[in-house]
Amino acid sequence: MSIPVVDFGAYSLSKDDVTDDQMRNLSKELKTAFIEVGFVFLKNTGITQEEVDGVMAISKTFFLQPDEVKQPFSRKSFANNPNHGWVSLETEKLNPSRPGDLKEAFNYASLHPDIKWPSVKGFQEIQTSFFQRCTELSLRVLRVMAHSLGLNPEVFLSAHRLIGTDENGTTLRSLYYPPVNHEKVKEGQLRCGEHSDYGSITLLFSSSEGLQVRKRSGEFICAPSVPGAALINVADLMQRWTNDQFVSVRHRVVLPPAGDSRTRQSLAFFVQPDDEALITCCDGSNKYPPVTGGDYLMERFNASYGN
Repeated sequence: MSIPVVDFGAYSLSKDDVTDDQMRNLSKELKTAFIEVGFVFLKNTGITQEEVDGVMAISKTFFLQPDEVKQPFSRKSFANNPNHGWVSLETEKLNPSRPGDLKEAFNYASLHPDIKWPSVKGFQEIQTSFFQRCTELSLRVLRVMAHSLGLNPEVFLSAHRLIGTDENGTTLRSLYYPPVNHEKVKEGQLRCGEHSDYGSITLLFSSSEGLQVRKRSGEFICAPSVPGAALINVADLMQRWTNDQFVSVRHRVVLPPAGDSRTRQSLAFFVQPDDEALITCCDGSNKYPPVTGGDYLMERFNASYGN
């Protein structure tokens, strides 16, 4: 199994629309990838490597500050959105059976005008701009996914109308993996434990390798680093929504080899349905019970943070 690479240039963010033939071709390629692998690299999306590098650079400036400077921006410090903010090292366990993950994160989950931002120059503007760019790309991908299943695009798009408000859990997550001291690593500890994502789809941009994706056999394979490409994967609610046609696959970030002191960064854009959107199997079956986007998200957060 390898992760396919699909040229999204026909429907990139620089294009106003896509022809019927182009949509048919993209639909076929994405459907095959999401049924067989659950992941796909999209190149020529319109989001440039320069944009990605800019977000990573401003994020790293924030992460390299002392913890006491970052503390006021901690997750759960913001009344209107409990997922917004900084997550400190080892706080999160994406695999609850392992020790805390060796990563920090900053969750940009609210565009509310009253949200307090770190004083790093340009931080809010750069994060906001990238959030909006990822939103635009996500909606295009969702449109192609609906087309690939013979569905009206509104089946997916109407459930994502509130992205960027506090009635939708979509989150731009900047992740920082500091150097690993192998002498202090706890047994079973990883940079990011095995997990599947929670919502509809995820867009991922990485600075280096380290991500591993699980095959159907249970074996993990290394995902390559494809500069300039976005790695898109199906998340759990989308698998439920499509009655298991599209597969949500477990993945993890492993430790670097002993003696490798390099850091790692990535940007994950977790696309969630609106909190009140009711997710039911789109083929009309009742294989999975209906659930709202918000209830499902909170259930998964409680598992990851030990609440």
